[in-house]
Amino acid sequence: MTPPIDRFRELRELLRSYTVTGYAFDDTEDRRGVALSAYLRQAARDPARAAEAAAEIDDLLETGLFSDEVADDVDLLPHIKPPRGKTVESCLAVIGRHLRQFLAEPATPSPSPPQTAWEWRERFPELSQLLGSYFHQDYSLEYSSDRDALDDYMSDTSDTDLRQVADEIREFLIFNESDQLLKKSAATLGLGVLPPEGVRLRQWLADIREIIVHQLQG
Repeated sequence: MTPPIDRFRELRELLRSYTVTGYAFDDTEDRRGVALSAYLRQAARDPARAAEAAAEIDDLLETGLFSDEVADDVDLLPHIKPPRGKTVESCLAVIGRHLRQFLAEPATPSPSPPQTAWEWRERFPELSQLLGSYFHQDYSLEYSSDRDALDDYMSDTSDTDLRQVADEIREFLIFNESDQLLKKSAATLGLGVLPPEGVRLRQWLADIREIIVHQLQG
């Protein structure tokens, strides 16, 4: 059986970045708002994403937002809130123009840390998976120790993704220079537990990375 086509997959990811504004549309013809700026900082690392999002916007506007043909697909999209006097279609058209401008003038990936919760999760997807799915606030109901949780994660994760999470932890620690910022950023990625008593969060994450690297070398 042929899997269904995810017609607006990248547009859905783009619109999720608007969680930072409560899904309120904050772009103008001349200025990219907080959410779109965050998306484009990540798209600078993979410009094909912006090209896909622009094509999906064109497809949606051409087909019609309320067309029965795309009704199920549109239901899956986060619903942005247009300013007074504007429509969702006009907001999407503005986003599309900014995407095309971005593609015409490629940007260098930013060396700065992410600035929104969505952007943190996009920048560190595998670390977000590890922390949010294995070290959430109820993790003690499933595991007897941190090592049990980590072993479960490693047993369910490919070597490719293990290498990725090791790289992400290294970069995550560099981005978060202060312990206060590190704690906040880790919580944003889904960490809901404290490190073992007497162990700082920075050292705990470094130890996890070392265990993962050792697993890959073994």
